[in-house]
Amino acid sequence: MSSLPYRQPYRQPSRQMSTDPHNELNPHMDNYIGIDVGTGSARACVINAKGDILGMASENIGLWQPEQGYYEQSTNDIWRCICNSVQRILNQHSIAVDSIRGIAFDATCSLAVFTHDTDEPMSVTSPKFENDRNIVLWLDHRPVEETAKINATKHNLLRYVGGTMSIEMEIPKVLWLKNNMPKEKFDRCKFYDLADALTHMATGNESRSFCSTVCKQGYVPVGVDGSVKGWQEDFLKEIGLGDLTEDDFKRLGGVNGVNGKYLSAGELIGTLSEKAAGELGLPAGIAVGSGVIDAYAGWVGTVGAKVKLSSHELSAGYSQTDKSQAFTRLAAVAGTSTCHIAMSPGPVFVPGVWGPYRDVLIPDYWMAEGGQSATGELLKHVLETHPAFQQTLSISESYNTNIYDYLNEHLKDMQKKQNAPTISYLGRHFFFYGDLFGNRSPIADPRMTGAVIGLSSDKSIDGLALYYYATMEFIALQTHQIIEAMNEAGHQIHSIFMSGSQCQNDILMRLMASACNMPVLIPQYVHAAVVHGAAMLAAKAASADKHGKTEPLWDIMDRMSKPGKTVPPSTDPHEKELLAIKYKVFLEQCHSQQAYRKDVDDVVSKWGEAPKADKE
Repeated sequence: MSSLPYRQPYRQPSRQMSTDPHNELNPHMDNYIGIDVGTGSARACVINAKGDILGMASENIGLWQPEQGYYEQSTNDIWRCICNSVQRILNQHSIAVDSIRGIAFDATCSLAVFTHDTDEPMSVTSPKFENDRNIVLWLDHRPVEETAKINATKHNLLRYVGGTMSIEMEIPKVLWLKNNMPKEKFDRCKFYDLADALTHMATGNESRSFCSTVCKQGYVPVGVDGSVKGWQEDFLKEIGLGDLTEDDFKRLGGVNGVNGKYLSAGELIGTLSEKAAGELGLPAGIAVGSGVIDAYAGWVGTVGAKVKLSSHELSAGYSQTDKSQAFTRLAAVAGTSTCHIAMSPGPVFVPGVWGPYRDVLIPDYWMAEGGQSATGELLKHVLETHPAFQQTLSISESYNTNIYDYLNEHLKDMQKKQNAPTISYLGRHFFFYGDLFGNRSPIADPRMTGAVIGLSSDKSIDGLALYYYATMEFIALQTHQIIEAMNEAGHQIHSIFMSGSQCQNDILMRLMASACNMPVLIPQYVHAAVVHGAAMLAAKAASADKHGKTEPLWDIMDRMSKPGKTVPPSTDPHEKELLAIKYKVFLEQCHSQQAYRKDVDDVVSKWGEAPKADKE
């Protein structure tokens, strides 16, 4: 068993009151570090035992794109950014290093590759595979053929990833490396999800997280649907990765309890090694918690928020602080894209929604993950491609505000000038369907595109504002569609707990609440909910007793989560009726696009061999 976490020897403080510095009280402090590695930056925060953030720092990380659709990063570069961020917090906020009790990591669901013999980064850059870029980013879409081959197997494990394995997941990327890397190099590879790679670099051990392996690598926990070893030997052999089954799947992390160890979120994975401690500027021996994918850290950092909800928005028969309340709460982690995370007491299968995943956050509970491929990116795209963008941007900068806040105020001005009853009334005849980047949930169709009804020749700021509103309306209506699909399948979602920069958009938040007809909860730490969740995992790891048993995660979330702000749905019956009609049109736009495409494909298929460009 790994050594117990580092603890500062406790000294009973003197009760004597004195102004003599020799007799000053030095209260015992417990602080915890959370690390969040996103697509563009590594961020660190320190929280105290109450969950208050004491300091934050971040540093941009490198991203390489050697070819179209290929995205790579480096664990060496990321680790350097993490170390710089941690040291900056400790120095700038005068936080004593011996007050740090635990550290935990979350990261994007990217594939990290090391050599199993020397434990060094293995390049993923073709054709030579010679640099230290050893991460295939989640966004990388190189394994198109490999993904198709995997899904053609119709293997039973695909039930647990929404029916098909996404190109964003990691097994297709491993298979691409097998097909493109020299055999002698591939034979030296061992594979991690990025969060697991970081805990490996912090501790030196080979433990894996259920979150990473179950959600993104095709691992089915023992006992689920007859799973015996977690990894599915027949599946790996069928797709051409039979060599990874050797030595009880050692290169993937092994078999739990045999030659490997798998843990739920925040469980004690080990302690900070001398090497890692020296690089981070921390004492060795600090508790290290099992990591999670970044969106799941967002769940940890949001759904425990202290809020007032009505009885029909709570789980009946349980106290307001019981973990069963999480069953009614959808965590929406919104940035470039949006992930929708929900917990349930049993498995709920939802077409187009990844999961159900057991044990990933809390043992014996199940998680589901829906998502929108582009939300923040969609808003950005719509604005930047409109003729009035540069004019609007210049005006917003002259007011020292961002373009989104400026357009929100412009919409409110338009409402007043037109004497409109609501902002939604302005867009009553504008119907925008925005799957410009494909559909992740619940259609799960990467071929989905956009559509507009109501286009005009308006090139003015008013025209841009209307297009911007319609984009927000699309995001809200698609969230309704995802929640509806999840609830029809057996979930009981009655509230949305948001995090990310979109929380600051008051019009979007009101639209979200009204379109979904449920309250939206915004956390106190709007921009830091994910890294705050990672720090809570550090607190869980630090709570380990001499047997390694840790405090329940929900208890930590309940204690450390801060009060949130509630955005209720509209009570205006006319606006509710308008949004209901807009949702009906939204669904027709969604399904008619698929029908139109099928009709055209049926005709084109009779032409014989299609041109190469059409195939692609």
